Amino acid sequence: METERRVYLDYSATTPVKDEVLTEMLPYFTQNFGNASSLYTIGLESKAAIDHAREQVAALIGASPKEIYFTGGGSESDNWVLESIANDMRNRGKGNHIITSRIEHHAVLYTCEFLEKNGYEVTYLDVDQEGFVSPEDLENAIREDTVLVSIMFVNNEIGTIEPIRELAEICHKHKVLFHTDAVQAIGNVPIDVKDLGIDLMSMSSHKIYGPKGEGALYCRKGVRLPSFIHGGAQENGKRAGTENLAGIVGFGKAAELAHENLDKHIAHCSELRDYLISRVTDEIDDVVVNGSLEHRHPGNANITFKYIEGESILLLLDAFGIYVSTGSACSSKSLEPSHVLSAIGLSHEIIHGTIRFTVGDMTTKEDIDYTVEKLKTVVARLRELSPVNAEKGWN
Repeated sequence: METERRVYLDYSATTPVKDEVLTEMLPYFTQNFGNASSLYTIGLESKAAIDHAREQVAALIGASPKEIYFTGGGSESDNWVLESIANDMRNRGKGNHIITSRIEHHAVLYTCEFLEKNGYEVTYLDVDQEGFVSPEDLENAIREDTVLVSIMFVNNEIGTIEPIRELAEICHKHKVLFHTDAVQAIGNVPIDVKDLGIDLMSMSSHKIYGPKGEGALYCRKGVRLPSFIHGGAQENGKRAGTENLAGIVGFGKAAELAHENLDKHIAHCSELRDYLISRVTDEIDDVVVNGSLEHRHPGNANITFKYIEGESILLLLDAFGIYVSTGSACSSKSLEPSHVLSAIGLSHEIIHGTIRFTVGDMTTKEDIDYTVEKLKTVVARLRELSPVNAEKGWN
């Protein structure tokens, strides 16, 4: 079964680089290739390009350019915050207790596990059935030796938008630093780091139609940020290594476009997301939409199809040229049930029947119609083959 049509519905995994972004990047591979640390003309031109990109990223989130540090991606930014700040705090006798949630990206969870093996204490907050962290639970978990709280802005699997302002307020009330992984949030929800009270925030370029391998860390002025990579004086002496010039320029342009088009992007994606959810829930039996319907990533539709395997759905949709995910792209090769869906109370049986659809700027209504029609065929075929379906053994 082959098709010439392609429908990409996995924008939370990655996005294509927009034409305007690529056009902006290309000269920095060839003509404008100077090392930004060099003092001659083409080096200074490269430094100016990086400074401009820093301004563009800062403008997207309401920050000062001096508060933006470029990294190799969101995972590096998460590691930088958790490891460096935790070590600095412990070395200064401030404490060794960290708070996070059970539904974080593995870049946070695995780093926390690493820290636990090195003498830190970590509290993992539960979430409710929609994936929300309770501000009250956070307040109850804070101790005198708590040095950092890390709660993601938007969940990468179910799309739930966390109550960031309330969580940050509680942290500041207790004089604890607040970090958020905003990889799925930037360019998809309005963000003003000052208004929200965010101290540190991780970002990634390839989720907003920029190049892969480029990210950033926002660090509020006044927050002590230890160096993460030692060597040269790049990134104000905090992250050594010759800058990924073309990547930084591309990230800057992608951030500028995201800032300019935010309202239009949110409206477009929300309309298609709601249309997809409506058609699926109306036309296919025994489905469950996971995550908050009201406070949700504009492009995310995480749906469980009972009695069948999500991996089988994915592969059969792929044969029709439709590309979706069974969860986070970073953990999609794992046979373990999604830690996010487990945390919101889904049984292991139906977790495996879950598909994450995420729409983006290039998605059309015709794409959704095509997807739903093929999805109906795929689900019906798989349920006919499923011995569990006949018995209705899952609930």
